[in-house]
Amino acid sequence: MTLRFRALAACACMALAAPLAWADGDAPAAAAPAGGYNYPTTGRVEYVLTCMDENGHDFANVYKCSCVIDKMATALPYDEFVDQSTFSRYASLGGEGGAEFRVDHAKAQTKKFRTLQTDAYRSCGLGGDKTAASK
Repeated sequence: MTLRFRALAACACMALAAPLAWADGDAPAAAAPAGGYNYPTTGRVEYVLTCMDENGHDFANVYKCSCVIDKMATALPYDEFVDQSTFSRYASLGGEGGAEFRVDHAKAQTKKFRTLQTDAYRSCGLGGDKTAASK
């Protein structure tokens, strides 16, 4: 990793994790985001960093990848996001261990996730056909 990337990743993590500083109970309860589901900060940061790994580590991609996860959070509850992204990530896993990810239910979940992700990529200005986090 380059020094520039490390600094950029640290800034992104701090910016996305800032609300955790108020987790001691003194802060007012956070309302659910308007028109979407509330994902844990660690899940958002992990997605953004993975997205940046696939699309480049320039500062604009911090915003674009954050936009993608925000769009996905408006459409899917976090538990469904985890399920669908897992099916999508391991859809091409070979052998007996990958059989669970090749059944009809898994294929449907993979298709839903990749369609949602592709739409989010396009609307946020990233490569339209790339589904980086699902590979």
